[in-house]
Amino acid sequence: MNIQKNRVVTLSYQLFDASNRQPLDTGDEPLVYLHGGYGDLFEKVEHALENKKIGDEVTLVLSAKESFGEYDENLVVTQPRSDFDEHVHVGEQFEEIVEDEVGDDESVLYLVSEVTKEHVILDGNHPFAGKEILFHAIVADVREASKEEIKEQYAR
Repeated sequence: MNIQKNRVVTLSYQLFDASNRQPLDTGDEPLVYLHGGYGDLFEKVEHALENKKIGDEVTLVLSAKESFGEYDENLVVTQPRSDFDEHVHVGEQFEEIVEDEVGDDESVLYLVSEVTKEHVILDGNHPFAGKEILFHAIVADVREASKEEIKEQYAR
C-alpha cells in the first residue's frame, strides 16, 4: 500500500545535525502520523514520502525554517531566582500560556538553560531550533485511516 492522503504511516526515523552528522533524535519510538497535510509532519518530509511504500527510505536535509524554526532570541527570558522553588534545575521544563500577536492564547514550553543565585534563564525555542536537520526514515507501516482518525485529523 502506498502512502497517500488519509493513510496512517509509521516511520522508523533518525534526526541528525546536518552540519556535523551528530545524532539529535535516535527515534527510539516510531513516528506515527496521518498523511495528507494535517500538520503532523514537516511539509517537505511529507511530500518526499508521498507514494512510498513499506521498506522505502527517505533522506533529506531540512533548513531550520523547514523544520524546527529559526532560533528566536525573544524566546529567551531571564527571571528572578526568587520566582522559583529551591529545586529548579537546568533541563527542567515549564509550560506557560502567553498571548500571541492577535490576542489568542498559546502554550510555550520553556526549558531552564541556566540557574544562578540571582536569576533563572528560560529558553522557549525548540532544542533543535536554528539547526539544519538531516532527516532519515524508513517506512515501517502504511494503513487506511479510520473515519474517526480522519475526522479528528489525528492517527491513533
